[in-house]
Amino acid sequence: MDNNTNFTIIKQGAEGRIYKGVYLQKPVIVKERFNKKYRHPELDDTLTKERIKAEARGIVRCKVAGIFTPALYLVDLKRRCIFMEDIENSTTAKDYINKLNEDEENEENKKCIDKLAYEIGASVGKMHVNNIIHGDLTTSNILIKANKIYFIDFGLSHVSTSAEDKAVDLYVLERALLSTHANSDRFFKKILLSYQDNNKKYKEVITRFEEVRTRGRKRTMIG
Repeated sequence: MDNNTNFTIIKQGAEGRIYKGVYLQKPVIVKERFNKKYRHPELDDTLTKERIKAEARGIVRCKVAGIFTPALYLVDLKRRCIFMEDIENSTTAKDYINKLNEDEENEENKKCIDKLAYEIGASVGKMHVNNIIHGDLTTSNILIKANKIYFIDFGLSHVSTSAEDKAVDLYVLERALLSTHANSDRFFKKILLSYQDNNKKYKEVITRFEEVRTRGRKRTMIG
């Protein structure tokens, strides 16, 4: 970010940094990708630019499909950055679910969780109908604001017609839920029901999902 004082780093990972700041008088999140020193510079530059463009395309394709994502303000390939809307005053689906699960016997809380499961399933169904693979479906990558859910972090997204790729997308979501949330089995079943209601071609995907799930369980047992 060239030491721009308008931005504050809020997260750093293996792939890059996340900044918060203001751009064009709007609150933004900026995602910056690192140089990979172990790769040939030209190869690194090409691969990074393709990843950035794929992420931007994933965000735009979701918007066209009617799925809420942050607004895209700028894709700066030279600086390896994406500038996007900061969904202010939002909460992650992860924190939202965990908060409701603190009183899991509360019927209103159950209804809220079921509603969220329906919305997630419907949105993922729409993604897959439009051949969008998110690549990292977790409740940390879903934001909730004003009764709307927003999908974020399309860094691993791509376009695919493959039922296998869509099944893996679902499997990643299931594994994320199992490792993060109580009562995740019930929650994921609700997601699958909504997914099927919003994806006319769900049968092949669900068949492949069961196969992917079986392979995953075998790998876990074998270690």
